[in-house]
Amino acid sequence: MKNRLKVLMAFSEVSPFSKTGGLGDVGGALPKALKDMGHDVRVITPQYRRINERKYVLRDVIRLQGIDIPMAGEQMTVNVKSAFLPHSKVQVYFMDYRPYFFREGLYINPKTNTGYEDNPQRFILFAKGILETLRKLQWQPDVIHCNDWQTGLIPFFLKHYHQDDPFFSKIFSLLTVHNFAFQGNFDPDCTKFLNLPADFHFEGSDLDINGQCGFLKAGLLNADGVNTVSERHAKEAAGSEKFGFGMEKVLKKRKDALEGILNGIDEQVWNPGTDGLIKQNYTAEDLSGKAECRQALLEEFNLRSFPDAPVIAMISRLTEQKGLQLVQESFEAMMGIPVNLIVLGLGEDRYHAFLKKMKSRFSKQFSVHFKFDDTMAHRIMAGADMFLMPSLYEPCGLTQMYALKYGTVPVVFETGGLADTVRSFENGASRGNGFIFGKANDKTLMKTVKQAVSVYRDTKKWNQLMVRGMLENFSWEKAAERYVDLYHRCAGK
Repeated sequence: MKNRLKVLMAFSEVSPFSKTGGLGDVGGALPKALKDMGHDVRVITPQYRRINERKYVLRDVIRLQGIDIPMAGEQMTVNVKSAFLPHSKVQVYFMDYRPYFFREGLYINPKTNTGYEDNPQRFILFAKGILETLRKLQWQPDVIHCNDWQTGLIPFFLKHYHQDDPFFSKIFSLLTVHNFAFQGNFDPDCTKFLNLPADFHFEGSDLDINGQCGFLKAGLLNADGVNTVSERHAKEAAGSEKFGFGMEKVLKKRKDALEGILNGIDEQVWNPGTDGLIKQNYTAEDLSGKAECRQALLEEFNLRSFPDAPVIAMISRLTEQKGLQLVQESFEAMMGIPVNLIVLGLGEDRYHAFLKKMKSRFSKQFSVHFKFDDTMAHRIMAGADMFLMPSLYEPCGLTQMYALKYGTVPVVFETGGLADTVRSFENGASRGNGFIFGKANDKTLMKTVKQAVSVYRDTKKWNQLMVRGMLENFSWEKAAERYVDLYHRCAGK
């Protein structure tokens, strides 16, 4: 093993404490894989209201009480608590500042469905508080691993505020971007909370993105290393505005530092052989339990009219990015094949309205549930035959990997992490683990779904396809090894 590293991982959400999507899954899994490799890994995250202090045994840390943070001419005082990631020895620090974090949502106000107006202040405080927490701990990590715009100011602070401070001068930073669509661009008035030097000129600075204050941009320009969450997406984001969302010019400046590292999945949580949330466990060696899960799913959602038709699942945010427009345009044709379709997720009102309408028309073969329900997600993943993921862009994606592990054959658009994990089925060839369509339109989607349904009717071929997917290695250990190499390069070790 290479030199043992000290790594602080900064996440705005960490499963199972807090989660809105894949970022939380990464925060709950990658630190454990790194810890298992022998590195000194710790995690820091805000203490949100939804975090159950009793269940997770959060404890006060005496020397991390009353930490003063300068914010626009006043001092804000934070406290930091500590617990462990469940089933691990990874220590997690929780930054407790109730006026900012003790709310119903993490970033979005559920009452307005818009971002909290004080999000810039909230995450400026978080970034500053992380560095002050290290000082109080007297713990100097080799690398601070930052994630997304919420921690993007940490590399900026290290390079512009603490470059001459002996405590911080040998602490390096890595910024992982999980989705370039979310950049943390705010009114430049928020810079007053940064306590910038008197001679600092905002216009044209690392913070300035088209006149707004860009947290992600500041991180990309100042981090010692930069990566996104699949190799293909790293190239896509640097190569076009469609995938870089305006950051492609910044990424070109950092092209020598930019890497793509595919996320892994937590196989302790997503494993059909041990999953306690599904009707019957099954493995690649014995698929019989999947048939029981399928039958239970059809009964649970009252889809009994077409028992021999394939069950297609979607577990997704219901947004344009996730390809819902393609689903809308091809919906009636899909019902006519026929197939059974189950959709689980929340999103844009226009898609909610459409899916409700389709539910009333196709109630015998379509079921929709407007919520995020992890337990239901496991049951759907185990019982479905196919998993539809027509995302127009997908930096990595985890659900297609879950689907493969559960023998639920994915049908995906050729982009980002979907293209890096799903290999297209070829008739007569002993390769491929799913179906891919390369043009983002309803005709191509339908052609691919029909191909998948045709193969589904050949039980022998379909079982081979399922088994190939279930045997894929998407463990976090593979990703963790690549992150360790990247940490060493960041720190020059």
